[in-house]
Amino acid sequence: MTGFTIASFNAKNLIGPDSEYYRFQSYTQEEYAWKRDWLADQMVTLDADIVGFQEVFDETALGDVVTLADTYGAAQNGFSLPDGTKSYRKRAIFDKLAFGSYREAEIAFAPNMNDGEAGNRRPGVAILSRFGFVGEPEIIQDLGQPLDIPFSDRDEDAGFFRISRLSRPILKVRVPVGDHVITVFNCHLKSKLGEFVRPDDGGTASEIDLTAYDPVGRALGSARAAMRRMAEAWVLRGAIVQELALGNPVMVLGDFNDTASAVSSEIISGEHPFKNYQWMLRHDATHRGDRYSEAEAAQITEDIEAVRLHAAEKLFVRKSLRDMVFTAAFGGVYESIDQIYMSRHFLPEYTGSIGEMTYFSVLNDHLTDGSHPEAPYNKLASDHGQIMAHMTLKGDLE
Repeated sequence: MTGFTIASFNAKNLIGPDSEYYRFQSYTQEEYAWKRDWLADQMVTLDADIVGFQEVFDETALGDVVTLADTYGAAQNGFSLPDGTKSYRKRAIFDKLAFGSYREAEIAFAPNMNDGEAGNRRPGVAILSRFGFVGEPEIIQDLGQPLDIPFSDRDEDAGFFRISRLSRPILKVRVPVGDHVITVFNCHLKSKLGEFVRPDDGGTASEIDLTAYDPVGRALGSARAAMRRMAEAWVLRGAIVQELALGNPVMVLGDFNDTASAVSSEIISGEHPFKNYQWMLRHDATHRGDRYSEAEAAQITEDIEAVRLHAAEKLFVRKSLRDMVFTAAFGGVYESIDQIYMSRHFLPEYTGSIGEMTYFSVLNDHLTDGSHPEAPYNKLASDHGQIMAHMTLKGDLE
């Protein structure tokens, strides 16, 4: 089988019972059983070949969920699939109903190097693959030495933004699918929650005290978070371009904490080329008519397209004529902050295409059915929708 499905799943604080992850927050045995049940049920519904998980504190807990999903999936198969005595057992509809097992699947887990003691935990990410992996998974988080991003090269007082490690790891794996090896990145970029500077005595930042609401200080915290998110997106972009330069098909998934049109997401995906660069003044123009030639314009377009990624959601909206997809609801705002991006190797119109996306699934009913805002469901279910791209490789299309 060379068709495959790939999904992104924010598990929302997945950790075992009686383990404090954030201050005063933990699951009882009953709550953990409920959460594990809900996550496993969603996994059976997805039945994805490759799953990128975010917000995983505990690899053991993720293994428990996968094992339970297999149990539920086997029970579903027993109920839904005809046995070998039935003459209609080979009909295509039963292939659609069948749940594929994860018993032979492999899990790559990237713990968060910022993880702390109980009450001060930080989540990592993981990738589950029915196809296994080629080589060792790679974790991108510690940059080795601080990375300074200057705001201007003309003004010494313009300042810079410094980043030495990512807020959460980026997990990079290579997955063999059919005759191809696909490089998959799973990320969870910095959230929109503000970053506030603690006082020297180690106490709580004043902006956190909502009884003394500080709108300007909290806005600055949001600005810090946005700069960190965009810096992390740029680090990820560099890793993506390296893979594309090697000619490798690339897929990037995860919780971007921003929509596809946000600057951070556009950093990851790359620039959208103009339709024609012949109207544009050359970068080294010597007169007002000194513009790019037809050959130069074609080369610029190709250079941009070669390293550009495409959002599965946008491909689906364009193909299906739908106008709305959402994966998160917060403060009454519905938006898509979970994404699956792919290189042009998966665009059918590209001459070097190896396949295409044939469908895009979103599991988001739990965000709108009225139960999610109520405790304990809000704590135990995911506060994200799950998304999945259905991919078909060239051998299946022909």
